Amino acid sequence: MAYTTIDDPEAYFQTKIYTGNATDETAITLDGDTNMQPDLIWIKDRDAAQHHRVMDSVRGLKEILRADSDDGDLGSFPYTAGSADGLHSIDSDGFTLTEDDSDLGFNGSGSKTVAWCWKAGTTSGITTDAATDITPSAYSFNTTAKFSIVKYAGATTAGQLAHGLGVTPTFHMIKKTSGSGNWQVYSKAVGNTATLSLNQNYATDANAYYYNNTDPDSVNITLGSGSSNTSVNTSGQTYMCYSFADVQGYSKFGSYTGNGNADGAFVYLGFAPQFLLIKGTAANREWILTDFTRQNYNDGSTPTVWTNLADAEGNYAIDYLSNGFKQRSTSASLNASGNTYIYMAFAEAPFVNSNGVPCNAR
Repeated sequence: MAYTTIDDPEAYFQTKIYTGNATDETAITLDGDTNMQPDLIWIKDRDAAQHHRVMDSVRGLKEILRADSDDGDLGSFPYTAGSADGLHSIDSDGFTLTEDDSDLGFNGSGSKTVAWCWKAGTTSGITTDAATDITPSAYSFNTTAKFSIVKYAGATTAGQLAHGLGVTPTFHMIKKTSGSGNWQVYSKAVGNTATLSLNQNYATDANAYYYNNTDPDSVNITLGSGSSNTSVNTSGQTYMCYSFADVQGYSKFGSYTGNGNADGAFVYLGFAPQFLLIKGTAANREWILTDFTRQNYNDGSTPTVWTNLADAEGNYAIDYLSNGFKQRSTSASLNASGNTYIYMAFAEAPFVNSNGVPCNAR
């Protein structure tokens, strides 16, 4: 019986907490037992109202997106491409920061900060087929962890974008980088007729111009017509797409139904989660982002940030378990009775490894 295909989640995803020091060339080394060179780095200052910073190896070290904003690359940041600000380097087991003298929110003096890091790594040989008519201009993918980063130019008509996973994506996020546009999130749990915006607390937006009412397949993601929608596919614009698929024992993307009380919904994952991103599909439901590194025990006060808000860290009640998670909050953003919530989860450890050995209980 196959329990997991990844015994060591730290080879592909790690959370790092650190304190900023406003010093140039500050090396941030990941804490896992396995070295990991990240390709996607998402950073949030926990102490202050600072924007989420999303950087990746495909766009380059100076290009930053805000997860909580519709700004394109650079946006209104007080610096220009090629300046000293941004990441100094991506390293074999972490990354190196610049001085942060422009108040960018990833190395402020004394600021408690969290970084979520994913590994992709393959930068050539992406698979296409006869249907592919939007070929990425740059990319990095990992067919073991089922994660890819692709950069592409939009078109004027509906098209097929190669994603590189080798299996059908169950979750992807698209962001226009050449100008303003909301982050658009596809979840298999919601379906191909609607999208959610990572930087907004909106309800699902049902319209064919996002994904042409078509699910992804093992080679391509379908994008809607660029004549109607600038958020995912318009001629003359550039975009980034971050794609993921379920990997038994490592990652899972699905949904649950809230029950409105403190003995809340239990969600079985098949692994002990390290990272959770949760969003209700109704209106006025914030994106809740937690991890098991900022506080590695359950006491009814789980450190949380909101991807659609720049706010400093707050708290909700979510229990991290050896095989999933359980809601202890009655907040409408996590557990309103009868409401549907989508989630994105990555493992600290599989519930049972490939040799049939269970992980330690929590």
